[in-house]
Amino acid sequence: MKKPMFPILHVWWDELCEIVKDEGILIFVILLPLAYPLLYAMIYNTETQRQLPICVVDDCMSDRSREFIRRVDATPEVKIAASCVSMDEAQELMRRRDVFGIMRIPREFDLHLWRGEQTVIGLYSDLTSMLYYKVEYLAVINVAQEMNRNIKVKERQTNTTAREEDVARWPIRFEEVKMYNSAGGFAAFLIPPVLMLILQQALCLGVGMSMGRSRERFRGLVIPPTKHYKNTLAIVLGKGLVHFLIFLLMGLYMTLCVTRWFGLPQLGHLSEIFGLLVPYLAACTFMAMFWSHFIFRREDCILLFVFMSIPLLFLTGVSWPGASIPPLWKAVGTVFPSTWGSNAYVRIQGMGASLGDCYQEIKMLWILAGIYFLLTCFLYMFEIRKSVGRSLLN
Repeated sequence: MKKPMFPILHVWWDELCEIVKDEGILIFVILLPLAYPLLYAMIYNTETQRQLPICVVDDCMSDRSREFIRRVDATPEVKIAASCVSMDEAQELMRRRDVFGIMRIPREFDLHLWRGEQTVIGLYSDLTSMLYYKVEYLAVINVAQEMNRNIKVKERQTNTTAREEDVARWPIRFEEVKMYNSAGGFAAFLIPPVLMLILQQALCLGVGMSMGRSRERFRGLVIPPTKHYKNTLAIVLGKGLVHFLIFLLMGLYMTLCVTRWFGLPQLGHLSEIFGLLVPYLAACTFMAMFWSHFIFRREDCILLFVFMSIPLLFLTGVSWPGASIPPLWKAVGTVFPSTWGSNAYVRIQGMGASLGDCYQEIKMLWILAGIYFLLTCFLYMFEIRKSVGRSLLN
């Protein structure tokens, strides 16, 4: 097929052909963005832990201790999988991973309550996952609070009406409203910023592998020594436009299809999502083109970009509280589009914010896109000079 004559279209066509012909690049620019969001969403689609098995050691063996155990077992968070006669037996079950927590009721449990004294219930949790501790603690503390209210009513009043007892149990009523993550689930909290990070990392890997392939083909050069590769703007825009358009489609697939399939937050309108993806992918594309100049072999991009994924997720301030991030690392995070893009996406999709509400993030994405564009043009100017020198020598 005849190639386009305009330099920018010629570069665009060459880059597209290189992507289509190379299986390794296709994996990063097509397969990875398609498969990774599904993988993460399926893993965390359960959202919250339910019916976590724990065991109980009841040293009291009274009516009240058995009532407490029944109430805990009735909660949706945990289930009493075993009743042990000693802590040694319970610890053995935990070592075998048959249970993930131990609830111990002391021998003096009922005696202390009859005397009006404070008693203690021991909860031993498997902290290999913080989710285990969370659900076990919630189950036990909710049952303890409910029994506390009933005990106070019975001890404080004898000849009372049902209304007075209800007021004694709940002097101040409160209503719990979970905003932006009504299920309190892990997927709704983690997957949205991960989607933005996948776009950035996949784009960096695809561009980096393409750059490594070019250096291998042209003996260290990133552009071929031909007449169509003499204009800096044509090279940068032609190469960047290919990856930008591909990942714009991938971004719409992630933010519209994946979120709908797995019931993730989707309060943002298409226009707002599109308005975020354009500056975000522009910044990611030019950043990938800039950093890829330090790629000399195809495999180098994996070493350079893959290990950065987890630190970049923390630097967004979404998975780890931004207020707890040291100022130095906050400054480091500002140079990556994922920091701004993830926060803007969470606000748009999870909180129903508009583009105007995300003005600071959108502005920073355009600034990063401009800075990385200029840096990339500067580097390609040197590449053009090297290419011209190579042509003269030949």
